[in-house]
Formats: sequence, structure tokens, C-alpha cells
Amino acid sequence: MSPRSDHPLRRVVLLACLLLAGCHGVREVRDITRPEQGRIVYRSPESLPWEPIPDFAPPRTVTNPDNGQPELQLSLDDAIRIALDNSEVVRVLAGFRAVSSGQTIYDPAIANTAIDEARARFDPTLSINNAFNQDETAVGTFRPTPPGATIEGTDTDSYTLDAELSRTNALGGTASARVGVVRSEVEPGILPLDPQARHFTELSYVQPLLQGAGVEANIAPILISSIETERSFFQFKSSVQELVRGTIEAYWALVFARTDRWAREQQVEQAQFAYRREQARKERGFGDLADVAQTRLALANFQANLVAARSDVLQREAALLNILGLSPTEVGEVVPTTPPWQERLEFQWPELVGLAERYRPDIIELKLIIEADIQRLIAAENDARPRLDAVASYRWDGLRGRTPDGPVIATGAGEYTDWTLGINFSVPLGLRQTRAAVRRQDLLVVRDRANLQQGLHSAVHNLALSVRNLDQYYEQYEAFLETREAARDNLLVQQAEFANGRTIFLNVLQAITDWGNAVSSEAQTLSQYNIELASLELETGTILEAHGVRFMEERFQFVGPCCFDEKCYPAGIFPADSQPRYESGDVPAEQSFDLENPLDALENRRPGSTPRLPQPQEPLEPQPAAPRPLQPDDSVRSDATGRAATSVDDGRDDRPRPQSNEMLFPPPGGWRSIDLTSDQAADVTPDVATSLIPERFDRIEPAGTSSGVETEEDSDEGREQDRDRGSGN
Repeated sequence: MSPRSDHPLRRVVLLACLLLAGCHGVREVRDITRPEQGRIVYRSPESLPWEPIPDFAPPRTVTNPDNGQPELQLSLDDAIRIALDNSEVVRVLAGFRAVSSGQTIYDPAIANTAIDEARARFDPTLSINNAFNQDETAVGTFRPTPPGATIEGTDTDSYTLDAELSRTNALGGTASARVGVVRSEVEPGILPLDPQARHFTELSYVQPLLQGAGVEANIAPILISSIETERSFFQFKSSVQELVRGTIEAYWALVFARTDRWAREQQVEQAQFAYRREQARKERGFGDLADVAQTRLALANFQANLVAARSDVLQREAALLNILGLSPTEVGEVVPTTPPWQERLEFQWPELVGLAERYRPDIIELKLIIEADIQRLIAAENDARPRLDAVASYRWDGLRGRTPDGPVIATGAGEYTDWTLGINFSVPLGLRQTRAAVRRQDLLVVRDRANLQQGLHSAVHNLALSVRNLDQYYEQYEAFLETREAARDNLLVQQAEFANGRTIFLNVLQAITDWGNAVSSEAQTLSQYNIELASLELETGTILEAHGVRFMEERFQFVGPCCFDEKCYPAGIFPADSQPRYESGDVPAEQSFDLENPLDALENRRPGSTPRLPQPQEPLEPQPAAPRPLQPDDSVRSDATGRAATSVDDGRDDRPRPQSNEMLFPPPGGWRSIDLTSDQAADVTPDVATSLIPERFDRIEPAGTSSGVETEEDSDEGREQDRDRGSGN
């Protein structure tokens, strides 16, 4: 074996490496501790710890809307409560997704620890040094006889104990008490006292007079840490406010999406009715291929819109479940049960501005930043002073030992003392660095005051925007209420006119589109109005208080370490449940929009059904003076020249028409059919003009299912009569 491998030092190093490595081999230790890293070393994903994921059913899709999970009926109060319960990591709404805000319940508690770190400067410090020493020293000396030299040595065994207790006060002064003892024994004994022990007791105090002096400068780090903790708390509170507002927005967005889906379903049903009717007419010889193609195209477009609306419902459900902290597959269909608020709310502008100035977390944070800047300015001004310290100390020394003849002697108490009193001064010439720090901190204070003014300026504008939006959305909501009624009337009229052959299907198609858009717009503006109410509470900083959400820290004034449950420190930050605020019903929330299929009016035409008469309304146009009243046996038809001709009807139905501008379908048997030209229209009152119902329109009736309409087979006689009417005979 080579001498190198047998070297004792190498064996010691190798043994030390093995002991330090533990279960690792020498090669692994060498690879980890080698001085240079020349390449990127990474582990395969399979080698990383596996995080278990619960098993859930597949998500709901447009083609597979049932995932086998139970339906979730959810009120808005329950949604807010669930979101708060799952707010360990606070989420905010971002379109169809909910993303992390970057805030957790642990952040304020983490920031709170900095206060104790700053306070630790004033904690007493105890230091103890205890050591046993042995010192063997070889010394070459002359040997008298025979003349020459020899090596002799001394062996010194000693014991040292040095203990000090010191503490810094709020004035910056440091008081300390120190005791120590040094015991030594020398062989061969060459000292007068052997063994001997020296001991001392010392009291000292150092007080800064310029730099480091003063209560304000010394407690500034503690105040800065406290302010930073407050900032962290209000940042967390701001994120929780966004969580609540996002939950409300996601909830009302789902209500709107479900209403919009219903409107698109009704458009499809109406288009199916028209398409199947045109198919039936073409089979009987009354219609043509163009009408069938046009209704088919309209049906296809409405079906495509319905797919998009159903997808939007699923996306809105997923966004709501995401911000609630629930899996998208652990529940089935989400059914909101809280109806939207439909009344106009008035606000006092000065009160809104006052609330925003006092309670908005971002405004509070800007105020806290200025407070922290002022404390940093105090510390910077203190650091810019020269160093001037007053020093005072008093020391008691003692000695104890054994003499060569055996007796032990010692000094008396207070027999030997030392004292020191003086001043230490030091200063960097020019103080350039510290004075620059003071100027920088002055500028930071001015800058942050400007940011506070800008924050207030922005808050006022945001409040004004929210108030304007509330007014706009409510006005639009009322306007769309009128639009929806008008669109419904127009749809029924256009359907009847098209069935009677007086208009093209393009008008019916436009009427269906307008009606569906009116229903959707009404729901959208009311949802936006309810969302904006929550946004206004967010802009004033009172959305949590309005929903009864309080933090445990705000109620009990603690963050830790006392624990009521397993969460300990964060338990003081976790938001409590909200208080009930919103109405909750047993039916889906979209039912509050009075959803009714206009085709349901066709039910009035079924045999044995009772017509649902609308409320009387004012005529759309002024009634002409002294029109010629229509006689029960009269029917106005247009001849080939376009002139109106009066003929006698068969008198099958003498019932009076309702005086209303709303379209009504006749009972079985039908009313008289009156065809008008532009010349004759001026002689007919508006209430008569809006009640022109085709004579044979009751032959096409709405189906009991969503497939469209049902057609009844007619006898040969009926077909011949229809052909006669179609040919004008």
C-alpha cells in the first residue's frame, strides 16, 4: 500500500466524510460537495413525490350534460359562505376562470412575525463561555552539569468561565453585567500561587448621545414592522373582498346564462314550429321549397346559437364552482335559487365618498405606507448623526490560590477595583451616504403622499363610474322590459301574418331573433345591475361588512400562538361565515324573469281551452274619425285589381274581437279573416287591424313536446277546400 493511502490525516478525513454522509456513499458526497457545477442536473418527474388526486366523475359537456352527480341548488348566501370556507388560498374571478390572487390566510401571520423580530433587539442577552484547556509547552534549556542543553516542558491545565447578561433599552443604551473566573494549575509548579483562580465582576453602561439615541429612533423598526403587518392584513382583506365580489358576479352571470339558454331554446322551438309547418304546407301543395329552405336555415342558426348558450351555462357553472373552491365534477347541474334584485336603489354621494376614503383597503394601505415612510425617515435622520457614546464601567477583581508551603490565600471583597468613564466619538467625514439616504426618504414621503392623492382621485372616479353604471343598467333594464313586451307582440303578429300568407318568413325570423335578444338583454342588464351593486360595495370598501363577514383578528385581537383548532396562527386571519342577506327560493332564479314561451298563446286555440285575454292598451295610432264599422256578416277581401271588395261570410263566428293591441289566437272555428290593402287600412281601427287571424290557421297546432308542431291528416274534402282557397276561388 502506498504511503499516501496510509497517511493518518487521509484516514481521518475519510472517516469524517463517512460520518457526515450518513446513508450516502462517499461518491455521492463528493458529487454534491465538489466546488464547480458544469452542467444542469435535474431529476425525472417520476422521481418526485406523488400528490394524490381524488377520483371524480367526468365534467359536464354540451353533448353529455349529465355526469351522474346530484343537482346543486345554491343560494347566493350559500355561495359566499362556501367561498369563504375555502379561502385558504384566495381566488378572484377572471372571465370564465378563477385564479389565485397571490394572497393566502398565512400571509398576515407571516408578516406579523417581523414585529417580534424587531422587538427582539430589546430582549436581554445572556452569553456564557465555559472551557477546559490543557497546554503543554516544550522549552529548550541549558544544562549546567555536564555542560549542554536539554528539553523541558510545562503542563498548564486551566478552566475558564465567562458569563454576561446585557440588555438594550428604548433610549438606545446598553447595560450589561459580567462575571468571570479563570483557574489554572502549572506543572512543575513555578508560580507563587499554584493552583490559582482569578475572578471578576463588572457592570457597564453605554449610552448613545447622537446616533442611536432617542426613543423614536429605536422603536421605529418595531413600528415599521407593525405597519407592514397591517398592510399585509389589508391586502388580504382586499383580496377577500374581491373573492366575495367575484362570487356574486359569477352567481349572477350564471343566472343570466341560464336565462339566455332558455330564450335560445324558445327560439329553436319557434323555428321548429315554423319549419314543420312549412313542410306540412308544402306536402299539401300550399307552400314552396323556398319557404322550407329559409325556415330550415333559420332553425339551423338558432340551434347553433343554442349550443353556444348551453356551453356558456357550463362555462359559467365551472367559473362559479372554481371560485367557490369546489371541483367541477363533484356536483351536477348548479341551480341558482336567489332571484336578482329588481328595485332601484338610491345613494348619497357624499356618504359614498366618505366610506371609500375611510374603508377602502387600497386607500388604507397608501396611508400606512406614508406612516412607514415617516418612521424610516426618523431612522435615516438618526443614522445621519455622528456617533457619540458615553461609556461607564465598574469592575471588581479578585485572586485566590495555594502557596508553596500549603496555605490558601485570597483577596478581600472590593479590595481591588477598576472603573472607566469616558466618551467615544466617531464620524465619517462629510456624512455623504447617510445624508443621501435622508434626502431619498424625504422624496419617498412626498411621492407616497402624491400616490395617496391619486388613489383618492381614482377612488372617486371609480365610485362615479359605478353610480353611472347602476343608473345605466337599471334604465336599460326598464327599457328592455318594454322591448320584451313589444317583441312578444310583434312575434305573435308576424307569426299570424306569415301563416295567413301576408308576409315573408324573413319578418318572422327577425321577430323571433328580436324576441330572444330582448329576453336575453333584459336578463343581462338586470344581472349587470346586481353585479354593479356588489361592485359599488367593493369600491366603498364595505362589501365584507355589508355581508356580515368579520375576521377573527378583528373580533378577538389575536393572531397566535394560542390555537382554537389546528390552524393556529392563521386561525386569527381566517374570515368567518357571512350573515344571511339575500332571498332564497325553491325555484331556479331565472324564473324571476317571468319566463313564458310566446307559443304558449297557441294553447288558447286548442279545443276546450279558454283564451287568455291581454290587458287593454292604448292604440298604437290615432283612431280615424267615424270609420265604417264592420258588420257581423261582412268580410273584406282583396280582388285581383288590389281593390277591396265586400262579400257576405258564412257567419260561422260572430264573437266580438278583443279591444287590444296584443295578438290573440282565435278559439276553434276561427274568427273572420280580413285582408287589407294599403287603401283600406285607413278605414280599419287599430284594434281590428291587430286581430287579423287566418281562417284555417288552427289546422297547425303546437306539439306537446319540444320537437315542434304536429300536423293532422285532413280528408280529401278538406284538401280540396284548401286548394280552392289557395287558388282564390
